[in-house]
Amino acid sequence: MPTITTVITTVALLALGLCGGLLALLAGLPLPYMLGSLVATAALALGFGRLLPDGYLFPQRLRLVFIALIGVMIGAQVTPELVAILPAMAVSFAALAVFVGVAHAGNFAIFHHLGGYDRATAFYSATPGGLMESIAMGEEAGANTAVLSMQHFLRIILVITLVPVGLSLWYGAPVGSAGGASFSTARAGLSDLALVAVVGAAGLWLGLRLRFPAGQLTGPMLAAAVLGLAGVGAPALPDWLIHAAQVVIGTSLGLRFAGLGRSDLLRALWLGLISVAAMLSLGTVMALGVHHVSGTAFDVALISFAPGGVTEMALVALSLDANPALVSAHHIWRIVLTVVEIAVLSRLRRFRGRDAL
Repeated sequence: MPTITTVITTVALLALGLCGGLLALLAGLPLPYMLGSLVATAALALGFGRLLPDGYLFPQRLRLVFIALIGVMIGAQVTPELVAILPAMAVSFAALAVFVGVAHAGNFAIFHHLGGYDRATAFYSATPGGLMESIAMGEEAGANTAVLSMQHFLRIILVITLVPVGLSLWYGAPVGSAGGASFSTARAGLSDLALVAVVGAAGLWLGLRLRFPAGQLTGPMLAAAVLGLAGVGAPALPDWLIHAAQVVIGTSLGLRFAGLGRSDLLRALWLGLISVAAMLSLGTVMALGVHHVSGTAFDVALISFAPGGVTEMALVALSLDANPALVSAHHIWRIVLTVVEIAVLSRLRRFRGRDAL
């Protein structure tokens, strides 16, 4: 059970995150509730981290609940029409396999040769996905897990910041929620919220129990998709609940900066910028190729190749009015490819020690 101090601190942080989100909304930023809450809590963690109670950690169960809600919402977008076009995505799925290998090799060169990380830390920091799997395998291989974790969180944060901002500049106007778009497709009532809770809880249990990739998201997403495809009806979520999910996720990401030294942060940040710029450049080339070969809209293809994490990039897709289920399918495939790659390399015993690599 969380203590009173933990509850009060969490409520205060979420209030700060909400204020940041509202300010970002007033500023016309894309994905304002997530980015605004992230910036607000990151500033607190970096500048006034001592104000947080000793040993405080953002409640991961709370984050899981809201990620599950996002999963339900994404799964509700799965329609028979979407399932029918999946075979046409074979080109982009094949291109993702190339993307994973090239991005991983390029990132390793950046972190090891340019950043000076030891080979184990560089190798597991360089993976273009599979955050939890990379951290677990990296720890076993003797990597510096604090640096490894920060590089992955920076990858996610930089991508979910740069992609929507870049697309906003490209379109010449704020996109998605920042441009006044609405997430809701129906007026959600109490019965809808009850259905969301049941589907989300069942899917979360299934995803974690069966160890799906990003199971906290993919389990609820699968449960909602099956429900909708079976003709039962997809649950509808109101805007305020989706905005709340963005605040919770953004707040939890911002707090990852707590306790990080300035020099470590600056090195991780500039290496992260170089790494993300390289991956987004590669993803842009891949997206252009997929667009010309398969006819997939360029912005949808670009979001599908942007290595920002399943949950976060699904939210970006929603903000840009792209089909989040289609985008999520690509990101889940990217994570599966990444996990398989590092598992095979680890079993070949090429990566077994911080200095032996």
